[in-house]
Amino acid sequence: MSYSNRQFPIIDTSSDQVARRRKFLTALAAGAGALALAGCGGGGSGDANTSAVAGDAVANASRRGKQSGSGTTTPTTPVTGTGQVITDTTFGVKGDGVTNDRVALQNAIDGTVGNILLITGKSRIDTTGLTLHTNTHIRFASGASIKLLPHNTPSYNMLMIWGVQNVTLESPYLDGSKELNSAVNDPNDGGYGMGISILGSSTVNITSPTTIDCWGDGIYIANAFSPATSYCSGITITNHLADGCRRQGATIISGNNITFQSPTWQNIAGTLPSAGLDMEPNSNNDVLQNITITSPTTINCNDGILIYAANLPGPVAKNVTIAITNHHDTGARNNGFAVGGLTLNGHTVSGLITSNSPVFTNSADGFYLDGWDKAGPSVEVTNVTTVK
Repeated sequence: MSYSNRQFPIIDTSSDQVARRRKFLTALAAGAGALALAGCGGGGSGDANTSAVAGDAVANASRRGKQSGSGTTTPTTPVTGTGQVITDTTFGVKGDGVTNDRVALQNAIDGTVGNILLITGKSRIDTTGLTLHTNTHIRFASGASIKLLPHNTPSYNMLMIWGVQNVTLESPYLDGSKELNSAVNDPNDGGYGMGISILGSSTVNITSPTTIDCWGDGIYIANAFSPATSYCSGITITNHLADGCRRQGATIISGNNITFQSPTWQNIAGTLPSAGLDMEPNSNNDVLQNITITSPTTINCNDGILIYAANLPGPVAKNVTIAITNHHDTGARNNGFAVGGLTLNGHTVSGLITSNSPVFTNSADGFYLDGWDKAGPSVEVTNVTTVK
């Protein structure tokens, strides 16, 4: 797969589109309680103006990496190893909390494919980030971490899992150094700084990841750049902790068989949507199939879990299947669970979205549904507990 210029997909960010998106988000806050339903099969079509657009908002986020002279990424393909554990210090990684270890860490990743790379210290890196390969396996020792150096870059990816297969991460601890970012802290800047970005990849297993203080999202999952229809599949993330990120704890733009088990997404604020989890396709190229979110905890977010589907309808029929169980939200500034933005305009989007046994504690509102075409996927929220 080729990733020309290593940029995120460009989306329509015209003033009209952005205004509509903000109108929907504003409605979530201003209209909290107006459409709170304990369970429903599909929703009202609502105001069409609240169901247009913005998608993900990772536009024009330039990525740096290994590139050929043509500008197409050419990932290193090291010889596959035999599963032995190799420490990062073997490649000159200092891990002293001061040195820029980015080049040494990249060399370690390149040189340990098929083996297990053990991160042992407190490494610092610049915003170029680190590129993982097929058959990469990285394990973080207790207390080990990777933290960004001071920077003025609102667009970065600390760990890039792009167009690869069979990747394992154990206990990665990533600090986006929000407090060290001298970029303008504009609530409308889009929030493009990601802890872990997974694009067009398959069979990725991440256990106990911690992503704190990212300028954008803790974890971001989307299609490959080329082909744009190459979606992620077989992604399992267990015990994710995202704390203090500005845009989302996690984002799913597109994917099939994506599972989050027992995540905690908390204290998300700084730029919209500021959700614990946002599921928001960019275009008709995307899919949301077999998405399973088990026992998520969301604390102090604008919305605990947000589904916004304005950009999904198109010439290719889509079937959406999302199952959320035992969601516990505390202190949502808008809603514990919000769904909206779907207008079919003659296209087909079918399927089922469920949230079973959610608990909404001190949330401004529990479940909010608006701008949802009745012919679209059914939305069922059952066994709701509300605690004030």
